[in-house]
Amino acid sequence: MPEEKKSRYTQAQNKATKKYLKAHYDSISIRVPKGKRDEYKAAAIKRGMSLNAFIINAIEKAAAENE
Repeated sequence: MPEEKKSRYTQAQNKATKKYLKAHYDSISIRVPKGKRDEYKAAAIKRGMSLNAFIINAIEKAAAENE
């Protein structure tokens, strides 16, 4: 019989986190060619950023240049 994967958080914590994220953030999903994710993540780490922060920074910089 397979073991159930134990969550690090309770169901209540997961529900509260999901509710908070839904209320305060929009979600964007992107697809990149195989291998590029690791390349982008390495570039982000080199700059002391998360991949998410790196992508947001790049988008905001490009948007500012177009204003």
